[in-house]
Amino acid sequence: MSKYQSIAVIYGSDSSEWEVSCRSGEFTASRIDEFKYDVYEIFARFGEWKLVAMRKANSMRMPFPEGAQPEVDKTDFSVMVLGEKVKFDFAYIMQHGAPGETGLLQGYLEMLGVPHSSCSAFVTTVAFDKYSCKSYLRTADFVKLAPDAFVRLGDNLDEFCEKAVARLGLPLFVKPTNGGSSFGITKVEKAEDLPGAIRYAFKEGDTVIVEAAITCEHELTCAVYFDGKEVKALPVIEIVPHSGGWFDYEAKYNGLSSEICPAPIPDALTAQVQDISCRIYKHLGCKGLIRIDYIAAPDGIYFLEINIIPGMTNASLVPKMVRAAGMDFTAFLTQIIENS
Repeated sequence: MSKYQSIAVIYGSDSSEWEVSCRSGEFTASRIDEFKYDVYEIFARFGEWKLVAMRKANSMRMPFPEGAQPEVDKTDFSVMVLGEKVKFDFAYIMQHGAPGETGLLQGYLEMLGVPHSSCSAFVTTVAFDKYSCKSYLRTADFVKLAPDAFVRLGDNLDEFCEKAVARLGLPLFVKPTNGGSSFGITKVEKAEDLPGAIRYAFKEGDTVIVEAAITCEHELTCAVYFDGKEVKALPVIEIVPHSGGWFDYEAKYNGLSSEICPAPIPDALTAQVQDISCRIYKHLGCKGLIRIDYIAAPDGIYFLEINIIPGMTNASLVPKMVRAAGMDFTAFLTQIIENS
């Protein structure tokens, strides 16, 4: 017996990742069990929340044309559709970037008492900000962190850059602290290029993290979820950019990388990455499904970032992991919905 009947899949976002979010949301909605749940697809961007499609249990998907898309009532998270008021029982969040990965959407749902698929508002806020998340992990003795420096818009940039290069060396990676999909990220090889890279990152937000580049033997990623009884890790993926460089936007979304699952690495390394991933999940108090990225270096495994709302298209990493684990993807989503 399912705990929920009406599932709202929320996609779109206020960030640069909104189109990726739509693909993830549409795919997720299409794979939610058609016999168990009524599924409602909500496109949410800059405060406009519209019902773009629905699929009642045991029925066909019905899209709504532009201009006739019912508006979601945010006072109680409901919608009037075909003369009937539907209050959503559960929200499956598929917004990449703000507000779905910043904690704002989670906070709204939690104030209304609506269960959702993601981490809590607090954990989401901490995990999405790269510098905050690393700060929570600095005392953990089970994973390494690249040396870094933090800069805020308005700080003395010349002074910061001089100190960062002196302390961290070169090359460096410059990242918005609150971005995803590799937007705003630059690898800096020369000191004179650092200020421009930071200004570029500031286009995505007001805070930036500069990290020392780590010698990479393997770039790895692992997803973790709670199955109702215990925290479990999915098979590990190794990411190999075709350029031999780093996993940038082109490599992620334009087919310029190989994503090998299970990763062709020693069993001991696989087990270590999975163990670290489960420990981080518990350490931060995560819920639902997350994905964590790493670099395996000669001196250990380095944490890169957490993806609170990992990509969920047919070609995304998590569906590949689920298939490699021999699991049915629809049944996997049911586990997330019923145990979040």
